[in-house]
Amino acid sequence: MAEPGKLDASLFEAPPEAEQERMVEAILFASAEPVTVAELNARMPHGADAKRALEDLSRRYKGRGVEVVRVGEAWAIRTAPDLGFLMQKESVETRKLSRAAIETLAIIAYHQPVTRAEIEEIRGVGVSRGTIDQLIELDWVRLGRRKMTPGRPVTFVVTEEFLDHFGLESARDLPGLKELRAAGLLESRPPPDAPEDEESDETQPNMFEEDGDER
Repeated sequence: MAEPGKLDASLFEAPPEAEQERMVEAILFASAEPVTVAELNARMPHGADAKRALEDLSRRYKGRGVEVVRVGEAWAIRTAPDLGFLMQKESVETRKLSRAAIETLAIIAYHQPVTRAEIEEIRGVGVSRGTIDQLIELDWVRLGRRKMTPGRPVTFVVTEEFLDHFGLESARDLPGLKELRAAGLLESRPPPDAPEDEESDETQPNMFEEDGDER
């Protein structure tokens, strides 16, 4: 007990590290969405270090059935990638993305921030408003900053929900060309005028090329 008229110094002391880990674990477990370090610090007692607690907790969970993973600028508890098949169940697909939506999403992911005009230039065809609206409704794409060019056009970027859905920490973890072909996001057949026995990555759209891609 503090003396009358004096504040209890213990109120300003950070909780023990083990207790901070428990707090972070509880918040992540109960949250439906990834939580940022700033949000964790705001919920935890004064003096707590959410960033350090996250790092320690992430190491503690490594290799277990669930893991503490980074999603963009936030953190979440997710099923270990190799155990994802246990969570799958058969269901009827009621809504699929069109080829235009898939291509538009890929362009945004690999070229963000990108304007609608730039998307159309890369695809070589116009992009309907409905295509982008669909991606925004899915919460996979959002509006980014306006470009400092004539007209100040808005840009589009992928969301943390997109990264979370595909198990990515950041857009830098997007797959290379071979993975995109395997997922059906790239046409695997050579162009009509190409020799039947010859196919190279150069025949694919440049929109999927970035540093570190397999060529």
